[in-house]
Amino acid sequence: MNAQRQRVLFLSHGGGPLPLLGDPGHRQMIDTLQAIAGELPRPSAMVLISAHWEAPLATVGGAARPPLIHDYYGFPDAAYQIEYPAPGQPQLAQSLLQVLEGQGIEAALDEQRGFDHGMFVPLKLMYPQADIPCVQLSLLDSLDAAAHIRLGRALRQLDQDGLLIIGSGFSFHNMRAFFSKPTAQSRADNAAFEQWLVETCSSAELDEAQREQRLVDWEQAPAARYCHPREEHLLPLHVCYGAAAGPAQRVWRIELLGRQASLYLW
Repeated sequence: MNAQRQRVLFLSHGGGPLPLLGDPGHRQMIDTLQAIAGELPRPSAMVLISAHWEAPLATVGGAARPPLIHDYYGFPDAAYQIEYPAPGQPQLAQSLLQVLEGQGIEAALDEQRGFDHGMFVPLKLMYPQADIPCVQLSLLDSLDAAAHIRLGRALRQLDQDGLLIIGSGFSFHNMRAFFSKPTAQSRADNAAFEQWLVETCSSAELDEAQREQRLVDWEQAPAARYCHPREEHLLPLHVCYGAAAGPAQRVWRIELLGRQASLYLW
């Protein structure tokens, strides 16, 4: 696969709909996503892997006009009026299904499911016109790190120029911590894991076997289970790495909801 035919982006998508409701804790994230969208060539289509869709098999969203899933609770009414009428692309969905199966990955097509907030919130910030076709791919509910790298590796076989692959998660995702006042220890733990993640994803001193093994063994990273009590918000990054198969070319380190977070572009 020609590296110019695909770009791969892992982003930290913040808290529910808050980035679209003017929350000040998301300012750096909003600015960064909009800057990234301004720098990238306009995608011909997007494949997005969200932390908010898990399935027993790798499942591809095949709807032509996907509805939105407002999959969050307890927010103002405006959060449930958000619209993002981006089209699906059934032909790309079928191609993705065939690519996965061709790589020996059990896969399924869901022609009904809509876009969850891990998809529509960041895309509304990056591409507000909602005119770029989008296809969503689920995580595997096994939450197996190596399996998600294999998912990403399969995406390299997609035959479409100008494709943007997006992993939408969060490099720090401890819900209890978000509702607690930061301490010196929690800040140190957050910083230690972020430093490990940045080094793992971007260091030219690592070869690809080392980089992949570090991601497979991510639980051995400093404060790994503090930063990710459950790993669904980290695994979109594993898919991104599998699709890119090399060091990230750009890294953005931001403050998000009072915590350190990061975004990666390949």
